[in-house]
Amino acid sequence: MYCPFCRHPDSRVIDSRTSDDGLSIRRRRQCPECGRRFSTTETASLNIIKRSGVVEPFSREKIVSGVRKACQGRPVTDSDLAMLAQKVEETIRQTGASQIEANDIGLAILAPLRELDEVAYLRFASVYQAFDSLEDFETAIGQLRTEHAEADAQAEGLDPGARAES
Repeated sequence: MYCPFCRHPDSRVIDSRTSDDGLSIRRRRQCPECGRRFSTTETASLNIIKRSGVVEPFSREKIVSGVRKACQGRPVTDSDLAMLAQKVEETIRQTGASQIEANDIGLAILAPLRELDEVAYLRFASVYQAFDSLEDFETAIGQLRTEHAEADAQAEGLDPGARAES
């Protein structure tokens, strides 16, 4: 790595530490030529292939801004949105791919957003999945209700089908 001070083509790593989020490494380096020290941050690149075919770097900020629109007027904080973006990035990075389709990011957003706020989830899903009719909303709401009933039944130790019979 070139020294930013004297442009010497080599440097020595003095110290390496993982960042707080665990997604990058901070390195302290020293130039053998001028002796000055500098820091670098290294991250594994992750690129997004958009529908148009354009490739751009992954951005948590884009996830937050897209989801923020769905959360308008809802009790969702900036901290909640940052945590959601982190979960989405972790999910995507776990695939091990260096490039991912934009569509896959939308899919990765849906589950944590549903946990965060169901109304925001419906808003986001309606745009992302291109809901065309009232039936599309009814289907999505029906799925949420079914999941709630199953979760309630499991919490009470009942068979999910037993509730419908009683």
